[in-house]
Amino acid sequence: MDSKVRLHIAGPLGAGQCVALSKDQGHYLSGVMRLSTGDTLTVFDGTSGAFRATIRAASKRGGELQIDAQTAPQRDPPDVWLCFAPIKKARTDFIVEKATELGAARIRPVATAYTNSERIRQDRLQAHALEAAEQCGGTYVPPVDDIVTLKSLLADWPADRALIFCDETLSDDPDWSEPGAPRPLPPAPAAILIGPEGGFSPEERATLRTHPNTHAIALGPRILRADTAAVAALTLWQTAQGDWT
Repeated sequence: MDSKVRLHIAGPLGAGQCVALSKDQGHYLSGVMRLSTGDTLTVFDGTSGAFRATIRAASKRGGELQIDAQTAPQRDPPDVWLCFAPIKKARTDFIVEKATELGAARIRPVATAYTNSERIRQDRLQAHALEAAEQCGGTYVPPVDDIVTLKSLLADWPADRALIFCDETLSDDPDWSEPGAPRPLPPAPAAILIGPEGGFSPEERATLRTHPNTHAIALGPRILRADTAAVAALTLWQTAQGDWT
């Protein structure tokens, strides 16, 4: 029978291959999704597109898949990064998951002056991105970097990448824009920077405003939670410049 189950497999994948399943993958297919020998699913490796695969064996100990025909070409997202200050664990997980679903090409945790957590489990967040790609029908898994300081991030900033600085104070600052006046968003390559729950410090804000790549924006008249701001900013960019247009 056909299946809507999707599974990320380390590649590169190609029609005619046989690939081994890990214990977790075998258990997921047989124990959780209740699939068995002869059932089909969709697999992808993040670079080669999507393929139909047939289960040759699956159990709690592992298993094997036969890779059949390609069902979709590789589709990479537009070149926009999400840079954000980690917050509480569950809400950081939410940001990574939604950034993957919304089409971020890279996810970069950033430690700022008011960041609640200066440590992350990069491997766990990467696993969340992978699971989100499996669920949303994508063929791309954005890399999740280890955390860096804002100073380090800016010091190594690519000269050709716009830095969209989401500044919660901007709508009330007449030196930057009239309240409520929209500013056009720059195209790719670009990055969106979201601050922590306490916002950016005055020193950080001053540094960001003088950075040569900065494009400061406000996200409306209300102060948003950090996780809401990440979703809102990515949605705005995708609508204006990304692959939603």
